[in-house]
Amino acid sequence: MSSLNDRLVIVISGPGGVGKGTIVAQLLDRDPLLWLSRSWTTRARRPGESMEAYHFTNRELFLSHVDNDGFLEWVEFLDYFQGTPMPDPPAGHDVVFEIDVHGAAQILEHFPNALVVFIDAPSRDHQERRLRHRGDPDEKVAKRLAKADEEVEVATGLGAIVVINDLLETAIEEIHGLIEQRRSTLDPC
Repeated sequence: MSSLNDRLVIVISGPGGVGKGTIVAQLLDRDPLLWLSRSWTTRARRPGESMEAYHFTNRELFLSHVDNDGFLEWVEFLDYFQGTPMPDPPAGHDVVFEIDVHGAAQILEHFPNALVVFIDAPSRDHQERRLRHRGDPDEKVAKRLAKADEEVEVATGLGAIVVINDLLETAIEEIHGLIEQRRSTLDPC
């Protein structure tokens, strides 16, 4: 982990259905100095979800990786496991973690100077529409909506910068501006 001490660590979190994945993909396309730490998950791939969205694995392999200290953080979330592997970015790249707020808290324990951004929907109605649009079943939608307010509370306690994803382009520009601002304060040595 010491190899990340001279890099910007960016944590993007937020409730399900607020557009985290879309925003992160756009940031990676725009900024060649960003590298995404791809999380592992034991959940099934959603219809239309890219194979590159996560390292999709089974419960047995995931738990074996846990036993071998292969994760920076991991959590059982609803009915599946999700974890952040020990990052190994290319030289000169800043690291982006797209994780839930509890994972963000664990990342902050390792990297207290991380830039933590919490993305939220303009309203729970918007979030619900997005969850349904991406094909989440009713039971998952209800659980994610119920969990969203708890996630906001945790993010606030972490001191996360909250960005409302009302207009996608505006949210992307706002987050990229935060990254550039933080980069400008890093010690060049």
